[in-house]
Amino acid sequence: MATRPLEGSDRVALPNARAVGPADPHERLEVSILVRRRARAALDEHVSRLAHGDRMSGPLSREAFAAKHGASAADLAAVNAFARARGLTVVQEHPARRTIVLSGTVAQFNQAFAVVLKRYEFPGGSYRGREGVVQIPEELAAIIEAVVGLDNRPQARAHFRLRAARGADSVRSPPTARSRAAAAAAVSYLPTQVASLYQFPPGGAQGECVAIIELGGGFRPQDLAAYFAALKVAAPTVTVVSVDHGVNQPTGDPNGPDGEVMLDIEVVGAVAAGASIAVYFAPNTDAGFLDAITTAVHDTLHKPAVISISWGGPESAWTSQAMTAMDEAFQAAAALGITVCVASGDSGSSDGAGGRAREVDFPASSPFALGCGGTSLRGTGGQIASETVWNDESTGGGAGGGGVSAFFPVPTWQQGLAATSAAGTRIALSGRGVPDVAGDADPETGYDVRIDGADTIIGGTSAVAPLWAALVALANARNGRPAGYLNPLLYAHPSALRDITTGDNGAFAASVGWDACTGLGTPVGPEVVALAGTLGA
Repeated sequence: MATRPLEGSDRVALPNARAVGPADPHERLEVSILVRRRARAALDEHVSRLAHGDRMSGPLSREAFAAKHGASAADLAAVNAFARARGLTVVQEHPARRTIVLSGTVAQFNQAFAVVLKRYEFPGGSYRGREGVVQIPEELAAIIEAVVGLDNRPQARAHFRLRAARGADSVRSPPTARSRAAAAAAVSYLPTQVASLYQFPPGGAQGECVAIIELGGGFRPQDLAAYFAALKVAAPTVTVVSVDHGVNQPTGDPNGPDGEVMLDIEVVGAVAAGASIAVYFAPNTDAGFLDAITTAVHDTLHKPAVISISWGGPESAWTSQAMTAMDEAFQAAAALGITVCVASGDSGSSDGAGGRAREVDFPASSPFALGCGGTSLRGTGGQIASETVWNDESTGGGAGGGGVSAFFPVPTWQQGLAATSAAGTRIALSGRGVPDVAGDADPETGYDVRIDGADTIIGGTSAVAPLWAALVALANARNGRPAGYLNPLLYAHPSALRDITTGDNGAFAASVGWDACTGLGTPVGPEVVALAGTLGA
C-alpha cells in the first residue's frame, strides 16, 4: 500500500536524551488521530469577520459548529476502516473535535504508521519516543491532519514560581544590590487584592464556567475549603473532567504540578466568585494537551466560555502538526465565543533555551490565544504605586516570557507593530508577537495561596492566565454575553490597558505601546469590561 509522510510530523529526540532500546512491542498505548474539518473556508471567513470587528452574527453554538465544521461521517469511516485493517481498536470518536482515538500495541502502531518506537532516557526521566516522520496511506493523505500520542515525552511545563526562601537565595548566589532590594521590598497579595488594584468589577460571575487545563498533579478539596473559608469567599464548585485517563492526583509536592493546579483554581475562584470551574486533567503529552483543549472547547455539558492554560513549552519543542492542530482548536474556540488565556512563560526572552536564544512559548504564541505576560506590581493605599516588567533572572527567579514567533505569521491586528530590543532598537515584527496582555507575576510581589496543606506565596505567568480568565468571566456575567475572541478588539482599543514602559525580559525591553515583554499592558478593569460588552452589540 502506497504511503506518504504526514506533513509536520517530524520528530527529533529530546536534548540530552539517548535511545536505550526498542519500546516493548506488547506495550499498549492510545493515539489520537485528527481529521480535516468541513467548510474550512467558511470558518476562516467567520473568524476573519470577528477579527475585523463584524460581530453581528454572534458566536456559533457548539451544536451548530459540530454540524457545519466537524468531521464528516465519510472521513471518520475511512479512518475506522484503516484502523480495523491493522488490528487497532477505536476507543473514542468525536466528530466536533475531529478526533478518533485508537488503541493498540507498539508493534501494531509501528506497522500502521511506519515508525520505530524506542525507549529514551534523559536526565530526570524516560519516555517512549520516535524520530523522523509518520507515514500514512496515500488514500488518507487528504483526510488525516495529525497523529499524536505515539511519542509520550513530557510536552509542556507549568509556568509558576514559588517564592524562594531567603536562605535558598543566599545559597544559590551571593546577594547583589538588586537581590537585597527585592528581598527587602517583597510583598504578597491575596488574589482579591490584585483584582482590586486592577479595578476588577464587583458582583461575581454567577452562571459562568471557567475551564482550566492541567497536565498533572491535583487538588485536595479540604485545602480549597480551608483557603476560601479564610478568604471569606464562597468556595467554587469544582468539577474534574478526565481526558485520556488523566485524573486529579495530588503529588504532595507544592513545587510540582500541585502548585499549578491549586494556583489556577484559587485565583479563578477568588476573583470570579460564583463561577463554576471545570478542571480538565490530561497526561503531559502532545496528545493529552491537545485532547484536553478540544474536550473543553466542545464540552456541551459544562459549556465553558473561558479557558485558562498555564502550561507550555518553546515552539522548537513542538511538531508543527501539533501546533497547527492546537491553533485550529483555538480558532474553533474563537468561533464559539470562547476566550482562551495562556501564560507566556517564566524564562524571559529565551523561554529556557539558554544562551542568547530567543524563543516564545507555545501555546501562548497561537494568534487565537490571549498571551499573558508578567509584571512586578506594587500597591499603596489600594492604588498601583509602580508596575514594571517582571525580571528576576539575575537571582534565578525567572522573568516574563515574550518575543516573536518563528512559526505563526503576524496577525492582522498586529500589523505595523515593532518590538523594542534591550538595546533600544525597534524591530518590525516578522511573526506573531507575544504576549498580548500582562498582570502581576513576580514571586516577590506574589499571590498568597494554599498548596498541599501549606500556605505559601507563588508567582509566574501561571497566575496571570487565570487572573485574566477570571476578569473575562466577570465581564461575561456583567455584560450578559461572552467576550470571545478579544485580541483584535484589545489591539484596536489599547486604552483599556495600563501601558508598562519600564524593564526588560532579556532580549526585549518595555516601551510605549505594545512590547514583547508585557504586550499592551495590564488591565484597567472597567475599561476591559466595557469593551467586552460591545461584542455582539
